[in-house]
Amino acid sequence: MAKSRAWQRMLSGRRLDLLDPTPMDIEIEDSAHGLAFVARWNGQTRGDWAYTVAEHSLLVEEIHTRLDPGTLPQWQLAALLHDAPEYVIGDMISPVKAALGREYQDMDARIAAAVHRRFGLPAVIPAPVRAQIKRADRISARIEAEGIAGFTPAEAERLFPLPRGVGIQGLTLRLRPPTETRAAFLQRFATLMRRLDG
Repeated sequence: MAKSRAWQRMLSGRRLDLLDPTPMDIEIEDSAHGLAFVARWNGQTRGDWAYTVAEHSLLVEEIHTRLDPGTLPQWQLAALLHDAPEYVIGDMISPVKAALGREYQDMDARIAAAVHRRFGLPAVIPAPVRAQIKRADRISARIEAEGIAGFTPAEAERLFPLPRGVGIQGLTLRLRPPTETRAAFLQRFATLMRRLDG
């Protein structure tokens, strides 16, 4: 029997093997483009534009930096790229991820490791940094749930409680065309890469 195809052709021409990804198969333009066209919350959000994973990633990086203003540029980059595998495997809501279990988690981890290595990060982000990024991710989810995803304030509080002492003043959700979000993501990526190289 013929082996099933396990790779995705990217707009850059790269061919990303989902089961055995390598850093050489990763291009930031592919990632930014894919993330800017992948909708969060399965597209079940208010507004004229989908709220995309790229937009979410920009917000998570902003929150992460706000929580730890002294964070290193490499960890800001890790926050920006925290959902990078979703440019090729899509964004699944948490209940679906839980149902798929280990195989989905392993594929996500392999792609994340390739992305991290491609841009000079450790394949596996240190646990304390991962925890801080996850904290920022949960805060973003709270803002999104109540702001655009139709959750009542009580539901959002129960499912995505804010950490004690953390405020969300000044944090805003942006709904804009994917091409604008893609450009903003690439600009932030370039800024962080310059800081890393500096």
